[in-house]
Amino acid sequence: MNPNPSDPMTDPIVRTDAAPKPVGAYPHARRVGDLLFLSGVGPRQAGSDAIPGGPVRDADGNPLDYDVRAQTEAVIANVRAVLAAAGACLEDVVDVTVFLTDMARDFPAFNEVYAAHFAAIQATRTTIEVGALPTPIAVEFKVVACLAGSDR
Repeated sequence: MNPNPSDPMTDPIVRTDAAPKPVGAYPHARRVGDLLFLSGVGPRQAGSDAIPGGPVRDADGNPLDYDVRAQTEAVIANVRAVLAAAGACLEDVVDVTVFLTDMARDFPAFNEVYAAHFAAIQATRTTIEVGALPTPIAVEFKVVACLAGSDR
């Protein structure tokens, strides 16, 4: 199916050391035609799994104070890293699904950070509150990008 699996411009499966390792059996992204589908992207740091702004709970499940702005900035940085590994950029994003673990607490701060990066791009967005995410984070993005240059 892929004539050159080591070429990020033709390989349909995207993996990168510049983003945190997936927590399951899935790649960072998958290309289908001109579309790039990113797996859920959280704020964990590549290599260390540290969570900027702190985790939302400790190892025993007790709630902790955290900074959703720092987590959102880190998510966007990780999205950029995955996009770059596929030969894309933030301006190629066409749709974002956002998962927040505490909409009432975090939406205003998250939305402010999001707007600073995405207002000019005008990607569509859906924001959903969820009970928890697989790691102790407050925010995760599911992203679709279009790699056709004419759609930028």
